[in-house]
Amino acid sequence: MNHNELGKWGEEYAANYLQRKGYEILQRNFYYDKAEIDIIAMDGETLVMVEVKTRNSAFFGDPQEFVKPSKIKLIVKAANEYIIANDIDNEVRFDIVAILKNKTQEQLEHFEDAFYFF
Repeated sequence: MNHNELGKWGEEYAANYLQRKGYEILQRNFYYDKAEIDIIAMDGETLVMVEVKTRNSAFFGDPQEFVKPSKIKLIVKAANEYIIANDIDNEVRFDIVAILKNKTQEQLEHFEDAFYFF
């Protein structure tokens, strides 16, 4: 599985996981400017912006460690645009779903409130 296939697989896996947890998926791969939000969902009354990180090895660190401040800024910029464009007045949360997938393991960790934008 190449890098892009792994990423697509990871997003699908994460979306299925979130749906099983009762989240309502509103949109996937929302683009604004140079920013992308992998999954936008509702968790009860809370709007959740989900960044999915899929890796085939934890050798270079955990997947969630790849979400750098510059990436967070882009996600927040896209989230603001989505909120304004859709006239949303709900509480917003930023989550990371980190997936490790290779021949020997398939592991998912869900970090709620992974980062703040204030």
